[in-house]
Amino acid sequence: MSAIAKEKKQVGLTGNSAIAYAMKQINPDVCPAYPITPSTGIIEEFSNYYADGEVDTEFITVESEHSAMSACVGASAAGARVMTATSSQGLALMWEMLYVASGYRLPIVMTLVNRALSSPINIHCDHSDSMGARDSCWIQLYSETVQEAYDNLIQAVRLAEHPSVLLPAMVCMDGFITSHAIENLTLMDDKEVKDFIGEYKPVHPLLDTDNPVTMGAMTLPDSYMEFKFAQSGAMARAKDAVIEIGKEFGKLTGREYGLMESYGLDDADCAIVVLNSAAGTTKAAVDELRAKGKKVGILRPRLFRPFPHQEIKDALKNVKAICVLDRADAMNGFGGPLFSEVRSALYGVEQAPKVMGRIFGLGGRDYTVKDATAVFLELYKVLERGNIEKLTGYLNF
Repeated sequence: MSAIAKEKKQVGLTGNSAIAYAMKQINPDVCPAYPITPSTGIIEEFSNYYADGEVDTEFITVESEHSAMSACVGASAAGARVMTATSSQGLALMWEMLYVASGYRLPIVMTLVNRALSSPINIHCDHSDSMGARDSCWIQLYSETVQEAYDNLIQAVRLAEHPSVLLPAMVCMDGFITSHAIENLTLMDDKEVKDFIGEYKPVHPLLDTDNPVTMGAMTLPDSYMEFKFAQSGAMARAKDAVIEIGKEFGKLTGREYGLMESYGLDDADCAIVVLNSAAGTTKAAVDELRAKGKKVGILRPRLFRPFPHQEIKDALKNVKAICVLDRADAMNGFGGPLFSEVRSALYGVEQAPKVMGRIFGLGGRDYTVKDATAVFLELYKVLERGNIEKLTGYLNF
């Protein structure tokens, strides 16, 4: 821990409580919300702050998640700083409005507590919800720990509102694993948060009657692509904004975040690529195997949208064998979404690593140190044979 962080008092909070507290410190203008497991605790606790008069937020209880995001869109378009939270089926019900929010270039910030999509119904963790929305032009940040979820949410406000970006952002954390587990974390002071995010200055708000604008107008084939081109460019620019904001946050708190985290990768022969809380389990396996002389490592992407393809390529190009673990199946007969993107990023590398993919942890199924160790040992067998016998598939199947 850095000297800066040591000066702060550590507290024990669940992921949901940490997010609700960050929202209290951010004090958004508007928060439309509809509760859904396992993100319900965020809205419950934030509503307590609202009821106690600790925030100035207009707290809107709505009849569905579609209505929640619709209200987010309306409030943000009017010029408000807007936040909400959801999970799984809730995100799916927002689907139409996710695209509207990004198409209008509205810097809405949403916490997504990752949970499996039906059917069959399941309330536990996987990433099918966020991965299903990966092409909706929402920035996606993934959080390994409660501390990172808290820090990511505060940074996401700056990121979404960055003048070169102006896109909505979702902060993802694993349902029950992170959202309900109590971990030690260091909280920022209220003033620090307020100074870091700054006063919100909306761009082209509808309520600026001196400078009228139109939103939601019909576009025909001669102009629709121009809008998509502008969105695409903004998403690409978000990568540099993540780095810029992460460095500033690091100077303030001693906790600097970049595009990804590497662990034991410098001299690794074999590596696992994985998102969110499963990285902690994998690090334990790395430590155990390193103690036995095995050169293994892990790469944990923090930013998935935009996908930092060049940086991931540079981080993995010297590794000999890689397994990409996905907590969602792309249902394409070929593997998971993270696997496809990592493998594509490595295309064209001379003496490219051998890359295989495995689906794991769907519906909250346990992922253990033993599972991670088995993956590393399978990678060593790939090196011994010189080929991958099973390119993609389900872990432990």
